[in-house]
Amino acid sequence: MTDTTLEQLEKRATAHRDRPSYGHDALITCDRLVRIFASDGVEVQALQGLDLLVKDGELMALVGASGSGKSTLMNILAGLDVPSAGAARVAGRDLLAMDAKARLRYRREVVGFVWQQTARNLLPYLTAAQNVALPMQLSGGPRGRRRKAERVRELLSMLGVADCRDRRPAQMSGGQQQRTAIAVALANSPAVLLADEPTGELDSATGEQVFAAFRRANEELGTTIVIVTHDQAVAGEVRRTVAIRDGRTSSEVLRRTEIDAQGQESVVAREYAMLDRAGRLQLPADYTAALGMEHRVMLELEQDHIGIWPDTTPEH
Repeated sequence: MTDTTLEQLEKRATAHRDRPSYGHDALITCDRLVRIFASDGVEVQALQGLDLLVKDGELMALVGASGSGKSTLMNILAGLDVPSAGAARVAGRDLLAMDAKARLRYRREVVGFVWQQTARNLLPYLTAAQNVALPMQLSGGPRGRRRKAERVRELLSMLGVADCRDRRPAQMSGGQQQRTAIAVALANSPAVLLADEPTGELDSATGEQVFAAFRRANEELGTTIVIVTHDQAVAGEVRRTVAIRDGRTSSEVLRRTEIDAQGQESVVAREYAMLDRAGRLQLPADYTAALGMEHRVMLELEQDHIGIWPDTTPEH
């Protein structure tokens, strides 16, 4: 009996060891990510063990209330901030292990970033073409003046701002500035393009044009794009929207196209609660309030589901 038990334990240990690591096939992997800020002697946990996987080639949105941790997450993925604990990898780079020099190279070559404020994305004294060429000059690629010029022309044309080539930012509309900013972020062919509220200062029609530029970059270049947004129109246009609450991923909306018996196409959206690596689940506040769930709940494992009930134990 003892030998059999030891053999079973060895098999389990071997199976666990041979199992692929978490996020092994993802372009972006955040594993139990923690970020703590200290202010006036008070510690604030902006990220509390956040898990997130993003596949190569995805176009997805991150949503969440102010203070949820989504901007902190974006700053970490952009190489502008460093996690306090956990693991974060982007395109094979370990974001916790990079020194200052590697972090600078990462920001220049691996990720592109588009800010909400148009003034932060472009240098005001350079033309659109010069702004797009600048990242290539700083990183040293692509080589050759003619190749750089071709790259600039291709990006501005693809994003619908070729006519802004010789204009400075002050001579462009807000939408033209943001589309030029996307071209700047794509100049060095990054693996990931991050955007923080890129349509936040634009009207809805202009915002649609800017999002169409992101979609074009995703489809034509294959660039993985992650957009932080409050704009429900943008969130509703992507296949996957992940909500962050209290420093953790809380829910996820997946959209897929279905064709009915008459051949009509429709987009079907389904919302899922996120189960993190520690087995934690964030139940929607309106659900728990409706059933008076506080502090404790009762769980019961059924054949094909888990039941959750309010705790009815009398208080002593």
